[in-house]
Amino acid sequence: MTVVDYRRALHRIPELDDRLPETAAYVRSVLAPLGCEVSSPIPGSVCAWFDRGQAGTVAFRADMDALPVEEKTGLPFASVHPGAMHACGHDGHTAMALALAEYAAACPDLKRNVLLLFQPAEETTGGADRLCRTEILRERRVDRVFGLHIWPGLPAGKVFSRPGPLMARANEVTVTVAGKSVHLSRAAEGRDALAAGAEYLRRAYGMIDALPPEIPRTLRFGKMVSGTVRNAVSGRTVLEGSLRTYQEEIYRFCRENLITIGRALQKETGCGVEVFLNEGYPAVWNHEGLFESLRQGLGEQAPALLENPVLAAEDFSFYQREVPGVFFFLGAGDTPELHAPDFSFDDRTVLPAGVEFLKALLALD
Repeated sequence: MTVVDYRRALHRIPELDDRLPETAAYVRSVLAPLGCEVSSPIPGSVCAWFDRGQAGTVAFRADMDALPVEEKTGLPFASVHPGAMHACGHDGHTAMALALAEYAAACPDLKRNVLLLFQPAEETTGGADRLCRTEILRERRVDRVFGLHIWPGLPAGKVFSRPGPLMARANEVTVTVAGKSVHLSRAAEGRDALAAGAEYLRRAYGMIDALPPEIPRTLRFGKMVSGTVRNAVSGRTVLEGSLRTYQEEIYRFCRENLITIGRALQKETGCGVEVFLNEGYPAVWNHEGLFESLRQGLGEQAPALLENPVLAAEDFSFYQREVPGVFFFLGAGDTPELHAPDFSFDDRTVLPAGVEFLKALLALD
């Protein structure tokens, strides 16, 4: 079977989060005859270990989970699971890793051992983080890790990356304002949670916009729910948004200021103001030394340089906290956006090119 066959078989059986029984079974069925050691360190994962007796190991990540999206591609191999779809290219990532597994199995004289990390829950709870906590990277002596993500808008089959920041740290922000609801005829007796929420939004945006323009970041609230009826002061407002940063010091600055704004408004308005930021995913930060080494080693196969980082997020960053790692974008051409119900790509062009690039990474010193 080819990498295209793998992708189309996987595309038909999308599953969510870490509940991936059909997907994991399919991956195991391809790995079974290849002579590698297969394990499942966390629920929904499949790890393939090719021991070549070397001191160091190169790891490759492939995410297997899909999205809760109703597919509208009309493809002959469309999802057979209602309400689930591979709308982010993870079927392609897994297919390329399976093709790489076949190649590794046929190469007994590799310069490093190989560990393939087929992980769950990239889209939800960060399967990479839980996989790292099992210490599999240390146990398998991993000294470098690579990942590849199919990316719309870049030339089909061409690989891009950059040293340093590539993808953002993502933190969800929830602001809950507790006021006192009264009839508008007695507004002075209430505590207006809507007005406090609106003022919080104004100050938060002012804080993020005041940062120097050369610092990449964004903060936006996409949802605001407040009150119950038009003729009563709102007693509760909830703001939901997302903060995206790259540098830890900028993240800490924004976090502290978002909390400080809430405390100030609580004193000024008498409303309770609770500001919560989840842990989120760290920034994808490509190891500069490893990037330069592979750029020189790959020669004409080296990735094209991406001028600017993107504000999307990825849990590949957890691996990079453990060992030097580089993440790449594989161009999908002119396609619908990721997560769209009609997202797809020319797998006959994109995937073979991605596999050849992964093989080149495997051959590096």
